[in-house]
Amino acid sequence: MNDIRDNANDLPLLGDTPSTEAVARAPIAITQVDSVNVDGSNVESAQAPASAGVFVPDNGKTNLFDLDRTQLEDFFEQTLGEKRYRAHQVMKWIHHRYVTDFHDMTDLGKVLRAKLEEHAQVRAPMVIFDKPSTDGTHKWLLGMDAKNAIEAVFIPDKGRGTLCVSSQVGCALNCQFCSTATQGFNRNLSTAEIIGQVWVAARHLGNVPHQQRKLTNVVMMGMGEPLMNFDNVVRAMSIMRDDLGYGLANKRVTLSTAGMVPMIDKLGEVSDVSLAVSLHAANDELRSQLVPLNKKYPIEQLMDACVRYALRKRGTSVTFEYTLMKGVNDQPTHARQLVRLLRQFDNAVQMKDAAKVNLIPFNPFPGTRFERPDEVAIRAFQKLLNDAGMIAPVRRTRGDDIDAACGQLKGQVMDRTRRQAEFRKQLQAQGLSQPDGSVGDAAA
Repeated sequence: MNDIRDNANDLPLLGDTPSTEAVARAPIAITQVDSVNVDGSNVESAQAPASAGVFVPDNGKTNLFDLDRTQLEDFFEQTLGEKRYRAHQVMKWIHHRYVTDFHDMTDLGKVLRAKLEEHAQVRAPMVIFDKPSTDGTHKWLLGMDAKNAIEAVFIPDKGRGTLCVSSQVGCALNCQFCSTATQGFNRNLSTAEIIGQVWVAARHLGNVPHQQRKLTNVVMMGMGEPLMNFDNVVRAMSIMRDDLGYGLANKRVTLSTAGMVPMIDKLGEVSDVSLAVSLHAANDELRSQLVPLNKKYPIEQLMDACVRYALRKRGTSVTFEYTLMKGVNDQPTHARQLVRLLRQFDNAVQMKDAAKVNLIPFNPFPGTRFERPDEVAIRAFQKLLNDAGMIAPVRRTRGDDIDAACGQLKGQVMDRTRRQAEFRKQLQAQGLSQPDGSVGDAAA
């Protein structure tokens, strides 16, 4: 049976969506770093395509989702000729009360509301569908423009609720065990498209910052490499942590990276969020096969950057994510290599438990060559780490019945690389894909 996602391949998105040619004036600069050849195509690591800056629809109005507190204050003062504190009122209406119509912002005067109507808008991502899992996990497919959509996932747990947020349409990297990588890459998301995911989920949950907080954590672990979209991601995380935004503590916002070494250093200079690193192997030969970015930034460079980050944030640990794949990286020798590597990290930071490991059993997707280890192998690997004194919980699989588990997010991507077409050919060769590219049993 086809996934509901497959039915959205050619689904027109709701609302009046401009063409990509009309999308894009981008007054906020995007940080540029070196290009990285990760899959045979040269992808600029942090330079977004023209359509990936501040989203300005055909009407030319500024989307207030794109602006953090300081930028919104500047907008009120410089564009609207209003007092800066008025920006605070509007932020609360948007992020606390989920109001997007200026006419409903009743503590604003009529003149100010008219100015806002003329110069601004509050444009959230378009919900194509949302789907609950039997375990309480919830997934949204959100339209970014006429041809692209991304996925965001909310995972409830005891005393906490975590939202997994995407940073790119597809992913510029090509990690071999990740479903998102098979979709290829189109562009970076704007700040509005990133924080808009939080807004959609928080509104759905009835989240009230500082009172009925149902959304307690945000992890930048969805589609894309966040550090390749540095400025927009940092700005969105600022809104997440702002009391006028979602009021999350620094430690409750986590950025996960595959290892963009220069940008880890830059992140340490401008933000205090928690850092997670997609490690998955403790030797360069294997990690380069699994995470091609490792060829440019090998493990020694990556770990040095993590040490620098941890030293800047005294008392803060770094989480290392390790996806366990049967017969690939789940053997005792791999566990011992991991212990040795992370002990060196602890010693360099001079802090016990500076490194934490998050063990993630592989979540299968159609066409993958990787398999999930059995429970015995998973627990044996964990025991070796625990016996060495390491904190190494096994992440419980959540949302796999709706393809919302870690590594399963896909969305709808107008690929600018060759990866999506190549993966579809592989699926067809295995009898797992229709000629039109949809996944499912050809005989169904």
